[in-house]
Amino acid sequence: MNDCSGRSSSSPTTDVLDMCVTSLDLVVIDMEHSSLGEGDVISMLRHCHGIGLPALVRVPSVEPGQVNRLLEAGATGIQLSMLSSAAQREALHAACHYAPIGRRSISLAHPTAGFGGLALADYLAAERIAPPLLVGQIQSDVEGDLADVITGLDVAFVGTTDLAVSRGLASDDGSLAEAVAEIARCADDQQVPFGGWAARLDGVPAAGLQDAALVLLGSDLQILAAGLRQLAT
Repeated sequence: MNDCSGRSSSSPTTDVLDMCVTSLDLVVIDMEHSSLGEGDVISMLRHCHGIGLPALVRVPSVEPGQVNRLLEAGATGIQLSMLSSAAQREALHAACHYAPIGRRSISLAHPTAGFGGLALADYLAAERIAPPLLVGQIQSDVEGDLADVITGLDVAFVGTTDLAVSRGLASDDGSLAEAVAEIARCADDQQVPFGGWAARLDGVPAAGLQDAALVLLGSDLQILAAGLRQLAT
């Protein structure tokens, strides 16, 4: 994948998405740390699809039916948070790909298939050319070998905040930076693009993301809150 930047969206309003389309490469719609329901997310995805804004959906676990509905609504891919095992990565892969590669159920009655306007063979060919983006978020110690967990992903994404908490890192002793660097090195060895999150653009180097292919910057609510605090002062 090409290097890109984006931000996380927790608000159901499509105005935020319209603001992002001219300044960011993509957005991530968060279904883990927001009050967004599936209906909200599907409406946002269809809006993103209509304005040409790539959108990932961040989910806390793989539910094949839900993943299928999100992809059919126009999601560019799925970001699985708390990825800690090869079995979880395999489940994500299976839910996002049609047979014989995966186990995703197929229908043409959705926007990305033109609501039946595309022939089945043409739709499947398009999916093979541009399959869903699989982003695995590593934010704790993994089960088994790290290379086995991230092999087959499109992006190995480090969740620095949860990673710090999971390892009991209350102070900046360099351990977190070492953990992030380890994930980045393993991703490079497996030829998997590396990614991560930073609250602000100037925090990218401190987060160890200066060479990352995908960087998510803050969230809509964080940006709004920071603006309000600045206004108050």
